[in-house]
Amino acid sequence: MAQALKRLVTGIEGLDALLKGGLVAGSSYIIQGPPGAGKTILANQLACGHVRSGGRVLVATLLSESHERLFQYLATLDFFDPALVGDQIQFVSAFDTLEQEGLDAVVRLLRQEIARQQASLLIVDGVLNARVRAETALDTKKFVSELQGHAAFAGCTLLLLTSARLDEGSPEHTMVDGVIELGEQLVGSRAVRHVQLRKTRGSAALSGRHECLIDEAGMHVFPRLESLFSHPSQMGSANLGRVTSGVADLDEMLDGGLATGSVSLLIGPSGIGKTSLGLAFLGASTVQAPGLHFGFYETPERLRSKAASLGYDFTAMEQGGSLQLFWQPTTEGLLDQVGARLLKQVEAHGSKRVLIDSLGAFSRLAIDPTRLNAFFRALAGELRARDVSVILTWEMRDIFGSEISAPAPDLSSIVDNLVLMRFVELDSQLRRMLSILKVRDSHHDPALHELLIGPQGINLRKAFEGASGVLSGTPVPQGSG
Repeated sequence: MAQALKRLVTGIEGLDALLKGGLVAGSSYIIQGPPGAGKTILANQLACGHVRSGGRVLVATLLSESHERLFQYLATLDFFDPALVGDQIQFVSAFDTLEQEGLDAVVRLLRQEIARQQASLLIVDGVLNARVRAETALDTKKFVSELQGHAAFAGCTLLLLTSARLDEGSPEHTMVDGVIELGEQLVGSRAVRHVQLRKTRGSAALSGRHECLIDEAGMHVFPRLESLFSHPSQMGSANLGRVTSGVADLDEMLDGGLATGSVSLLIGPSGIGKTSLGLAFLGASTVQAPGLHFGFYETPERLRSKAASLGYDFTAMEQGGSLQLFWQPTTEGLLDQVGARLLKQVEAHGSKRVLIDSLGAFSRLAIDPTRLNAFFRALAGELRARDVSVILTWEMRDIFGSEISAPAPDLSSIVDNLVLMRFVELDSQLRRMLSILKVRDSHHDPALHELLIGPQGINLRKAFEGASGVLSGTPVPQGSG
């Protein structure tokens, strides 16, 4: 039977997920990235978290910058507690020792300090200076090797911070057990931070590039959803029952309602009634099967007002614990950050009905549009695995016309139910049309129906039987012309 490796939890949830539980205790890692990438913040956040879990930390700097200046910056971050410094976290400057006595003297100094501090985590900031001071690549290799040896003997995990982008053949890379690379890329006028695990010796990890950000709480890492949930976190139930869509006429078209744990996509132009259908779906939420509105464009207050116009008292439902309204402004956020936020809301409230209004907002958060299909597939798969019935909306650009543009390639293969909504001009009136294009593994009514929205709620009725070309938006009576 395989033996699990002892882990040093970083305390940064997303990074621990990338590392499959944290750093391997007693191993050595390089954290590399250009100036400003967040190396020092990441290391000190990890240090403070390690101390709070019972560890002791030694931070050695090979930089000319004073510790007082470093503490000024760290004091602006929530994770940093100055009371920890000098006790559980010991800072020592080895810059003068490096300049005057060389690498061997630095190793001797740190060996003594590890023993004195009884450190379980050693952070060495400014490894680039040590590399410059080394006369040969062999000297660099010897420096890293001796640090590793002393740290391992003391049961200490080692982090080496450098602003150089070391290649895979560098002496440092070949010696250490793992490499964590931080970086930043410009997307339009927006700068997006990222983290990548370039090496994890003898340990599983989530590969590839993942988005991260730094705010007053410190660094946050957001694993790519398709990487984190390449396999759903649970199997889901074998219940193949039905749940109501909230609209009796639509349930009849669906041969009894939506399949439990299914994902339905409503496609249509602005103003067609996608959100109204979604609100009716949420209106059927109960305390036993709570609902969640995860929206981008309308505030909770506006949603409550819109629901009231359809006959639903969302305020009472929220107070009774059967509904949650979560507003995610489109002006901020990273794709995986928002995806993780959605799943956390589902878990926190035990949601079984979710309206995501709309998918278009997710696509605008993506810095790499080619990822969208994999992202949506992972998100839908994880929600299914949690037995959550989901309605998604997607806004089509064209109010009229027969052409249908999908929000992402092969999206129809991801969803279980696909509903098309269009405006139709008939008899000098503009009418709403609804048609079910797809229901996975179930009978359904494919007839075109007129969608009626009013104070009494939402109704559907068969219409357009005597006309052709309805989907074009301008139907004509059959047999005419």
